[in-house]
Amino acid sequence: MKTSTKDQIEGKCHELKGDVKQKAGQLTNDPNLETKGQSEKLAGKVQKKVGQIEEVLEK
Repeated sequence: MKTSTKDQIEGKCHELKGDVKQKAGQLTNDPNLETKGQSEKLAGKVQKKVGQIEEVLEK
């Protein structure tokens, strides 16, 4: 598997996990969990974007 594809997939997974953590934090009224979810979601978006850039540069 290309590293660009792997980064995109891992990034999407981090985005989804972050979204779940953020929602769980909102439901349980836990600001720390909500913040961790937002951070992981953002990190996932960055990783996914890096994968997209790598894919363009590989061509």
